Amino acid sequence: MKALPRMLAALARAGFAACAAVLAFAMSAAPASAQGLIRDSEIEETLRVYTTPLLQAAGLDPNDVSLYIVGDNSLNAFVAGGQNIFVHTGLILAADTPNELIGVLAHETGHIAGGHLARQREAVNKSMRTALISIGLGLLAIASGAPDAGAVLMASSSNFAMGNMVRHTQVQESAADQAALDYLVRTGQSPRGLIDFFNKNVRPYEFMVRRLPPYLMTHPFSSDRVEALRQGAQGSPLYEVVDSEDYLLRFRFMQAKLVGFILTQGETLARYPLSDTSQPARYARAVAYYRASDLPRARVEMQSLMAEDPRNPYYQELMGQILFENGRAEEALPYNRRALELKPNDALLQIALARALIAGNGREGADEAVTLLQAAINSDSDNAYAWRELAAARELRGERSLAELASAELNFSIGNYPAAISFAERARRDLPRNTPSYQRATDILTFASAEMRERQGQQGRRGLAPAAAAHPHAH
Repeated sequence: MKALPRMLAALARAGFAACAAVLAFAMSAAPASAQGLIRDSEIEETLRVYTTPLLQAAGLDPNDVSLYIVGDNSLNAFVAGGQNIFVHTGLILAADTPNELIGVLAHETGHIAGGHLARQREAVNKSMRTALISIGLGLLAIASGAPDAGAVLMASSSNFAMGNMVRHTQVQESAADQAALDYLVRTGQSPRGLIDFFNKNVRPYEFMVRRLPPYLMTHPFSSDRVEALRQGAQGSPLYEVVDSEDYLLRFRFMQAKLVGFILTQGETLARYPLSDTSQPARYARAVAYYRASDLPRARVEMQSLMAEDPRNPYYQELMGQILFENGRAEEALPYNRRALELKPNDALLQIALARALIAGNGREGADEAVTLLQAAINSDSDNAYAWRELAAARELRGERSLAELASAELNFSIGNYPAAISFAERARRDLPRNTPSYQRATDILTFASAEMRERQGQQGRRGLAPAAAAHPHAH
């Protein structure tokens, strides 16, 4: 499992246009200092298995929808930048059953199918027009000799705008709730999970939300949402349907892995004590031991798991990761290779094997690493880890200009446009003209430069806003 701190490239390219889903506020026990995207093949596969039937029920192509895991302990999920679903680790760990998590995923699917992001942008524009009208009326009142009334109108302009906006988002949230019920029933799943999740995790905090001004309530009250969901679910013959064994097992492994990586060793052992000999429990303890640099105990847990299930690619992957990050890249190679054999064409497993080849075999491993990394990039072109490892492999092979092009791709993928421009310019100096690589370096220069100009323009507009507000008669 890999964390990508601050690497929210999809959000950045979308201008951070987000449609919050579950809560109107974040219930976080501590600051989310480690917030960022997490890449993990096993967890991503589980979320994909859960979500694909819902997307199909909504008439969406699952291949067009991307899923992202956000390392944040708040109970939240949201849709952003088009057809992208972001799920917080806090929400995954708070769910008691797969059905609860799937209910939230169904809600997010409702936002996508309903085109809520596009409509939200329209609502923002309308709300801004309302605010500008209020400011204009305030200026007219001041000019007419009623400065107090004018000041009140201008000061309340943001409240008017928010009032319009929250009425729109509340309708969207209710629509997404009802769509979720429909998708769950159409996929043969119980509609109960979403109701249980709200009752357990959201409703107890409603008294806090009710103290907020109405114009800040972007979501309906949780009690109203639960009641509306209950009315829709009553009488459904699927209400008492339980999760399949496959869904349950995936869920337990996903939570165990997250607990091991996110919580402390003590917290992990409290949740999965030594008396618990189940595979998910040993999985969680192996991760906790590895993170505490206790390689012998981590190895014992992993060897017992691999002996019981030698065809589990994720056991092999984790064993490879544990060895690699303990400075044993050559020992990690057989496990990384076996993981990829068990799950061919998986981009993250290809990257893991490539980096072990580079670290363990140096120049001798670079040729195979390049082939693996090119394959990974073909299916996951925005993967910054793949570009970073490809730059290293190209450098080992003496391909300096191609290494600089890979570094340009790396920085472009994470939104570091100045660095992307610098590396692309250096790559173009030595790459043969009229080749795909030269053209790609040129494209990066063009697009990164355009993004830089756009950013500078946005900063300039923000910088002018206070002056325009302070001198309204200048216009």
